[in-house]
Amino acid sequence: MSPFVKSILAAPAFHRFLYHFIRIYSGTFRMGIENEARWRQLIDEGTPVLLCAWHQQFFAAIRPFKRYARYQPALMISRSRDGAIIAAVARQTGWKTVRGSSSRGGKPALRSMIRHLECAKLAGHILDGPTGPIGVVKAGAIRLAHAAQAVVVPFSVSAHRALYFNSWDRFMLPLPFSRVSLRFGDPLRFVPTNDPEAFEQQRAQLEAVMAPYLLTGRRLTDKGS
Repeated sequence: MSPFVKSILAAPAFHRFLYHFIRIYSGTFRMGIENEARWRQLIDEGTPVLLCAWHQQFFAAIRPFKRYARYQPALMISRSRDGAIIAAVARQTGWKTVRGSSSRGGKPALRSMIRHLECAKLAGHILDGPTGPIGVVKAGAIRLAHAAQAVVVPFSVSAHRALYFNSWDRFMLPLPFSRVSLRFGDPLRFVPTNDPEAFEQQRAQLEAVMAPYLLTGRRLTDKGS
């Protein structure tokens, strides 16, 4: 990648343009949100909530997640170049960003997320990001839920017409004017444990809960729509 292109991608003006483009593009979706009230009630009662999803589905959640900005939620994003762009867009949506991942800066980022979740009561987490493998829940979500005494609320996004990219996550891009559903699952509570076997059981449990929400994207569009 040339220095000129890198400078464009790093420019605040480009980040603002991208954010507004995403809002306009996503504004064409016929969006439906399901089962939102339960976890918002938990926050109002003082219970920390960790919203969790697969990497492939985060795009369609950007616009509707602005409605949660009043909670000052946090999201951990990798220190990569792509992560810098995503972080800039997330901040304009009203989300706080903590930079780090399992491969780079993970421990201090996790500590920052714990502190923020304890105070603000809401955070988001990409379960298999930033580099996969697809559909594998990494340990960070369970560690974060344990440390902050948070409930985990899985969510998924589906669209009746979408493109799926040839990327590690089979990234999903709903087509304009698609019916898009954002569904929140029931809260999950994981009892803190120091037993590696019990910890792995919890991680596998979350993975099993999330597995049905993973979209394979074998077809570019749903021909039956």
